[in-house]
Amino acid sequence: MIEQEIQQFEHYFTLIRDYLVNYSMQVVGAIVILVVGLWLSNRLSKMVEQLMLRHDIDVTLTNFISNVVKVLLIIMFVIISLGKLGISVTPFVAAIGAASLGAGLALQGMLSNYGSGLAIIATRPFIVGDTIAVKGVSGQVKIIELGHTVLINEEQVEITIPNKHIIGEILHNSFRYSLVKGEIGIAYHACSDTAIEVVTDVLATYPNVATNPKAQVGIEKFADSAVIISYRYWVPTTQIIESKLAINQQVYKAIKHAQIEIPFPQRVVTLHQNSH
Repeated sequence: MIEQEIQQFEHYFTLIRDYLVNYSMQVVGAIVILVVGLWLSNRLSKMVEQLMLRHDIDVTLTNFISNVVKVLLIIMFVIISLGKLGISVTPFVAAIGAASLGAGLALQGMLSNYGSGLAIIATRPFIVGDTIAVKGVSGQVKIIELGHTVLINEEQVEITIPNKHIIGEILHNSFRYSLVKGEIGIAYHACSDTAIEVVTDVLATYPNVATNPKAQVGIEKFADSAVIISYRYWVPTTQIIESKLAINQQVYKAIKHAQIEIPFPQRVVTLHQNSH
């Protein structure tokens, strides 16, 4: 038994030794080609990335093209290396084709996401930094990948959306800003023009409020106990909550400082006495 194992070991050792003796240069050449190919693919992909960024091309599209260039170059050098070793790549191509067909049938949902990701990269309905709303969720676009898109909302929560749920849906894009609404009630005998001017000044001096689109202030409605002054403004999506709380506080202080009455709900009750 031991003699058989020793003979088998000697047989494999002889095969490896003969292969290295006869094909050592081919092996060294294949390794050199592969190493140079990996280095060259990294360098060229980085050069493509820097060139596209220098021309202000979208980050997502830049990353996609540079990665495609890198993968194609690596595949090319792997094929050259295998050819240097005398290995035919035809059976591998056939096997990869059969495996791809089976994987495509099993991973239709994932491939659908990848196809939608390519559509997003090509058509660019939004870019990183835009604020979008789709399928009942909204947030600022943080990352666009082939399979999914990551949003971050005003609560700093990351939302991952498969790309197949974005393409073909109604998409709202407000770019880098989100709309915030607020209101405050003033007494009917108070001057509404003064109140509107006070709120407008608060919005104009707050640093996070966008100048385009311009903030809007006016009378929203006439309630039972107050005239409702409404104000609408745009702030960066990731700063909605902090901006809204700070502006509401400043509006309240400014209205009080201007001695404009903020009424509380009240009802007038009239009693009729029976003279009998």
